This record gives sequence, C-alpha cells and structure tokens, in this order.
Amino acid sequence: MHRGFLIGILTLAMFTSGFAQNPKWTAWETEADTLMGREDFKKAIALYTKVIKASGLKQKENYRTLYKRAVANYSSAQWQPAIADISKFIPEFPQSYQARILRALVYRELNDTENQLTDVNAAIELTGGDPQLLRWRGSLYMEKEEYTLARKDFELVIQIQDDPEIQMNLALVYYSMQNLDSAMVAVNQAIQLDGAYPPAYYYGGAFSLELEQYEQALKFLDVALRLDPENQQALFYKGIALVELKREEEGCRCLNKVFYQGFDDAADYLKQYCYEVLK
Repeated sequence: MHRGFLIGILTLAMFTSGFAQNPKWTAWETEADTLMGREDFKKAIALYTKVIKASGLKQKENYRTLYKRAVANYSSAQWQPAIADISKFIPEFPQSYQARILRALVYRELNDTENQLTDVNAAIELTGGDPQLLRWRGSLYMEKEEYTLARKDFELVIQIQDDPEIQMNLALVYYSMQNLDSAMVAVNQAIQLDGAYPPAYYYGGAFSLELEQYEQALKFLDVALRLDPENQQALFYKGIALVELKREEEGCRCLNKVFYQGFDDAADYLKQYCYEVLK
C-alpha cells in the first residue's frame, strides 16, 4: 500500500520546481530534479543543498526545495537527514499530508511505531480518512497489541473498499482477541472475495486446527498447498491434522518431509506420533 503513497510524494516533489528567485538557483534545482528522475540521489542532494544554502530558506517557497531533498534522502536511505528536512518543512506547510506520510515512511524504516502512528494519524485527519492510511494505522495498532482500535480501522476500510487482504487483517485481529469464530467468518469472506487467495486457506487451516476441526483444517490446507506448494508451515499443519484424524502414515510423511527441509518445529510431533510409524 505504501507504494501509492510514495508515488504521490514524488509527484508533489517534482511538480514544485521554479520557486527559487535567482536564475542560478533555478538551474541547480532543475538539474537536481533531472538527477532525481535518474535516481542519482547523491548528486541531487548536493544540488538541492546548494539551493538551500544560497536561499537561506528566507522565503516560504524555498522550503519546497527542502522537501525535495527530504525525498532524495529517503530514497537513498538517509533516514535521519530525511527526518530533519521534513521536520523543518511541516511547520511551514502544516496541511501537507504528503509530508506526514513521507516522515511516517521514514519512521517505518527505523521501526519507530509511536512516531509513525503520530504522523499517520495526522495524515488521516488531513485526508478525511483515506482507506490506505486506515489500513496502515490498523496495522500499527496491531503491532501495539491495541486490537480493538485495529478492528475499528479495518472495519472502516471494509465499508469503503472490501478485499481479501483487509478481511484477513480483520481475521488476525479477531484471532489475537481470541475470537476464533469471528476470525473464521472473516476468512470465509476473504475466500468469497477471491477464491484463489492463499493466505485465507492457510490461516483457515491454522484456525481450524485450534478449533479442533481437523477435517475442515485439512480441506483448507489442501487448497493452500495447491496454491503454494512451497508453504512448509501449511504442510506442517496438514501433517498435524492428518495425525489427529488417525491417518498417521500420511501425516507422518508430511511431518518428516518438513523436518528434513529444516522445519525444526516438526521434531516434537515426529517423536510423539511418528517414531513407530516411520520405522
């Protein structure tokens, strides 16, 4: 989802040229914009810096060059310089939701959930509740284990644009709240929206195992493995479901396969259920 935000951020940056009053500054900025288009961020940053130093940020318009440098810093993984530039820009343009999103993206790279959430909240207020931002905030609430708030955001998104991904987000919230029945409702809704969405079948199988509904788990996991044959976790769960259904030989083959592929979690099940079967 963040790809769309970044396109908007870059678009804003590239359409704000020509603010410098001195022809030399304009030439430097135009060249820097060209370098940005070529992804030569280091040279672009150097030229934007020349414009900023020359202008002294004495006029509000010159802060647009600062914004462009922030984008260049972000694009070249210069996280702290990017934050410094955006933090100077925002007070001059407090209605710029793009700047808030850009800084939130930087904080995401730094694994700073709290500051990320602050900027995402500000961007939501400025945009009036953009669904992509609501998804993002919901995922941050999930990280903070604030599941009720995450559920509210995901339910708001569903009212605007329902899709299997947001249904699975909601399913994981319900799972975290120990409400497996509601989690399964969301899983089935995801499948109705896209019958070939692999995570729905994988999690449907996992949740069914917890509910001790082993036949149902097996149905989900068989589809999950048809859609993604390399999913070792799904094969592991399939092995457990088969063993619980007293189909030990099939189940132990699954568990043995994932164990020898490096899936260590299968070891305990192999010892408990499969020692005699695999002799």
